[in-house]
Amino acid sequence: MCGLAGVMTRDGSAPDPALLRRLQDALAHRGPDGRGMLVRGDTALIHLRLSIVDLVTGAQPLMAPGGAALVANGEIYNDPVLRAEMAGTPFQTRSDCEPAVFLAERDGAGFADRLRGMYAIAVHDPARRRLLLARDPFGIKPLYYIANRSLFAFASEPQALLAAGLAPRAVDPLRRAELLQLKFSTGRQTIYPGICRVLPGETLVIERGLIVEHRMRPALPAGGPRPQPKAAAVQQLGAVLLDSVTAHLRADVPYGLFLSGGIDSSALLALMRRATGQRIHALTVGWDGAGALDESREAERLAKVMGADCHRLEMNDHHFWSLAPRIAAAIDDPTADAAVLPSWMLGQAAAADGLKVTLCGEGADELFGGYARHRKQRAPWRWFARKPRSSGLFGDPASWAGWRDGLATLEDAGQGQRSPMQAVQALDCAEWLPNDLLIKLDRTLMVHGVEGRTPFLDPVVADFAFRLPDALKGGARFGKVLLRDWLSTAFPQAGAYARKKGFKPPVGAWIAARADMLAPLMAAHPGLADVLPAERVRAAINQAGDAAQPAWSLLFYALWHSRHILGLPVEGDIGHVLREAAKARGK
Repeated sequence: MCGLAGVMTRDGSAPDPALLRRLQDALAHRGPDGRGMLVRGDTALIHLRLSIVDLVTGAQPLMAPGGAALVANGEIYNDPVLRAEMAGTPFQTRSDCEPAVFLAERDGAGFADRLRGMYAIAVHDPARRRLLLARDPFGIKPLYYIANRSLFAFASEPQALLAAGLAPRAVDPLRRAELLQLKFSTGRQTIYPGICRVLPGETLVIERGLIVEHRMRPALPAGGPRPQPKAAAVQQLGAVLLDSVTAHLRADVPYGLFLSGGIDSSALLALMRRATGQRIHALTVGWDGAGALDESREAERLAKVMGADCHRLEMNDHHFWSLAPRIAAAIDDPTADAAVLPSWMLGQAAAADGLKVTLCGEGADELFGGYARHRKQRAPWRWFARKPRSSGLFGDPASWAGWRDGLATLEDAGQGQRSPMQAVQALDCAEWLPNDLLIKLDRTLMVHGVEGRTPFLDPVVADFAFRLPDALKGGARFGKVLLRDWLSTAFPQAGAYARKKGFKPPVGAWIAARADMLAPLMAAHPGLADVLPAERVRAAINQAGDAAQPAWSLLFYALWHSRHILGLPVEGDIGHVLREAAKARGK
């Protein structure tokens, strides 16, 4: 797990060394174990290394005999299979990414079709005079780019492109409206004008600084649900999940598990124990005074049952007040998901415990039908259900017109033979998953030098799960029916059919406790001045105890704007940062 960046100039000149240093320095936190750079002709590749596999010889760029050079951020889990298929290839390292550079030299733009894993990859192929950028089908690993009249540049995080001076510190109003209404932004264009995402599953071909080809690799299989007996499906699910977890445990460093107490991480706990036979190191987080919202005690109980060591953290209002500015600074591609707060603390604790890899449960809801919006697509409920996310958090302000266009475009694109439930799952996999959950996971862990792995987001798992009969995913009362049935046998103490309490800290209560001080500071924030009237901002903060998400969305946006647009430091607590932003408005 690493950071990468690079440049290809339009006129064939050598990239500016000062620009390359700024890109590299801005990504230093993603690669504390080493730096690499290759400059040749019009192209430069930059790598920051977090050593996970092949600690001795795995430094990048990796080279193929014909001159192709690769830098990568990710893990290729079918590396042993690829090496066996490529017998006789003169590999120089044990790096799981090395087969990819040989594939790129041999297969060109189709090289990523053979990869099983999470990855953002850049390959410079001097023989074809082109640059390839590829991102895994689920978008687990991030990759951004900007193209202007003089160059094409890319990086693992948009803040690096900003730090290098390649894009203005400005906001796209439509993406801002999406963020505040949905908690995330959709599609290729980020909130920063000119900075784009490489889409999940996309491979870009760049020649002379221009994109000349787009290739897409789908995350989900085509076709509708396939009939399958429940008993056979339960048995097959166990084998599929064990295969994925075993692959995701390949590492030459200590690893652990984020254990929420819900069914997804409980399933991973059981599978990790089955795959390794060893005592698992788990981490969980709870909330001070949050009562029924806290599942951390259940996580501790399950860890004890499974013979795991469980490190419990407790997050309180002090942590929220002091850490929120730093956390917002880490989420440069913004998502107003309050789960960034505990995820950041878990990443910090994992690093302190000596873990470089943690397994995480992201993706189970999307693939196995875990959300109420999935279940509502089954008859007879779908005849009464509205489109998911048809209403934004702030109603429909006139100045925010078009905030739902990104989702609507995908909804109207046509789903072929997919069922209505599959269509909503596919939409979640295309937008909500990569642009909210996986951004949260990547940034909150990588800022601490920790790699998060997601065994549910695996092509083998997706091929099995997505085409399950709808009835094995969403029932009248519960989602993830098949996963629950499997867990009830594999780990009966986990309470597979218990109601989920969620992984949401009580931000509403924490904001409400200081609303008198926060409301005027928020109303005076320069980033919110042309977003909503001051009285609406104050009202959202004052109503935080009853409606937490609108208040947190505005507060997160103000903190994010202070750092990434105004360029203010994030030392100090929430109040200090907001006061400094108000001063900036008055200058």
